[in-house]
Amino acid sequence: MLKSKSDKSKLPSRHVTEGPSRAPHRSYYYAMGLSEEEIDRPFVGVATCWNEAAPCNISLSRQAQAVKLGVKAAAGTPREFTTITVTDGIAMGHEGMRSSLASREAIADTVELTMRGHCYDALVGLAGCDKSLPGMMMAMVRLNVPSVFIYGGSILPGKVPAGADVPEDFATRDLTVQDMFEAVGRHQNGTLSDAALAILERVACPSAGACGGQFTANTMACVSEAIGLALFNSSGTPAPYESRDQYATASGEAVMSLIEKNIRARDIVTRQSLENAARVVACTGGSTNAGLHLPAIANEAGIDFDLFDVCEIFHDTPYFVDLKPGGQYVAKDLYNAGGIPVVMKELRKAGLIHEDCITASGRSIGEELDLTAGEPDRKVIHPIETPITKTGGVVGLRGNIAPDGAIVKVAGMSAEEQVFTGPARVFESEEEAFEAVQNREYEEGEVIVIRNEGPAGGPGMREMLSTTAALSGQGMGKKVALITDGRFSGATRGFCVGHVGPEAAHGGPIALLKTGDVITIDAVTGKIDVDLSEADLAARKDEWAGPKPTNYASGALFKFAQLVGGARYGAVTHPGASAETHVYMDL
Repeated sequence: MLKSKSDKSKLPSRHVTEGPSRAPHRSYYYAMGLSEEEIDRPFVGVATCWNEAAPCNISLSRQAQAVKLGVKAAAGTPREFTTITVTDGIAMGHEGMRSSLASREAIADTVELTMRGHCYDALVGLAGCDKSLPGMMMAMVRLNVPSVFIYGGSILPGKVPAGADVPEDFATRDLTVQDMFEAVGRHQNGTLSDAALAILERVACPSAGACGGQFTANTMACVSEAIGLALFNSSGTPAPYESRDQYATASGEAVMSLIEKNIRARDIVTRQSLENAARVVACTGGSTNAGLHLPAIANEAGIDFDLFDVCEIFHDTPYFVDLKPGGQYVAKDLYNAGGIPVVMKELRKAGLIHEDCITASGRSIGEELDLTAGEPDRKVIHPIETPITKTGGVVGLRGNIAPDGAIVKVAGMSAEEQVFTGPARVFESEEEAFEAVQNREYEEGEVIVIRNEGPAGGPGMREMLSTTAALSGQGMGKKVALITDGRFSGATRGFCVGHVGPEAAHGGPIALLKTGDVITIDAVTGKIDVDLSEADLAARKDEWAGPKPTNYASGALFKFAQLVGGARYGAVTHPGASAETHVYMDL
């Protein structure tokens, strides 16, 4: 480990701590109680998304203190700072959801600016809710500093008290926030009472931590281990467990070792490690949002890895981890079954893992897996030889509706349920669709189309969980399909296709659909088409009136809409490493 006095000749913090000209800068550090020895050591940014917005983030401050202990024990000087996060569970179903995807960019940008402004040498990032995980990882790769990621941990499953007057299917299962959104649908159609709804909302989320199923937060937490930025098994421990602090301390120590070895984020995040991450998303039935976030992380490293690359891996990866929303179990159950190390060990048996990829521990994936003793429990984690299905739980689609692709989660669906043909019922916004669903102004067998919800057109590429949960609550989740240029929550279930590109605001074919057009979605063959000829679509394009105006003509969402690219490439707002002329660490 590094010992004081450190050689800072190649570290960014030399710009604020070394030499007589930096006496004013050092005076600030003395003002904060640092000693001369501490100023002489490497500076490690400890970034959290702590806030009081939601349970996902509430334990991050505590865990950050444990990280700082690890950094100090390894002869570093931690500098804690915070950034924003927008919590999807609270932003869902209203205008607030427009802020969600834009917050990913804001998180990456603010972490970058803080690191650059204060010349920190390395980064430990803690995140708890959906967009904060990829946002923090994007910042690490963008800066290309020695980096370790830590997930804040999942929430404990909710339980209905014995004897409570709620429907039996709620009383007998582990509850997540997904159940609450579906309970709203049941309440709206008169099959769940006010009293039962009140009971459920008080017990569904019983602790700190992120949503408990394999929704976006837990999916990206699994990605953090698979991609190598997090210590093995660090993502699994539920948020309330004090044992999480041991991983936090170990992460603080690990980042100091990375400084010593000059192992940087882009040494870890490579094309091969991105493929490992996509494998883990597929085999766990993870969130479709990974199809957005993996290309965005790749962009920060200057790696060409778009939605089609992700989906190609999804297609030939067995689905063998039985997690909600398509399956039965929650994140705590995966942790108890051995977590991502056991999952990746199964992938290795089938030759589906690149073992040479380096990780935040300094060891390779293969070396880490050699240290993993666990085996599949055959309930949560099935043996890869006998998977739940032979292909991944997430599928990419392409066709004349989506030349730039689309994505659908099929975990838990039979092959017969993965093919759907029906007439379109077109809505110009999520609100319009949700109102129609509430009023049952749709028919069984239809394909509900929600457009103008893409990254630029929304703006913000909102998730449609309120609408899809209402459909499920009405018992119609398998009787209709839904497509959108927006996104779906990781908690969404049913035949729901998102990320349709190009989006309506960019004149994509989804902008040209009319109610009654016959649409076929085939997740078995990866096709999504409307029964119209090229000439028909061209004629409609000539008649198209242009993008639908939005109310966001100024402010952060305006800026996001002007900069954001297509979902196929991660809905990013800058060119990434392919256009950079310098690396922060080398300035």
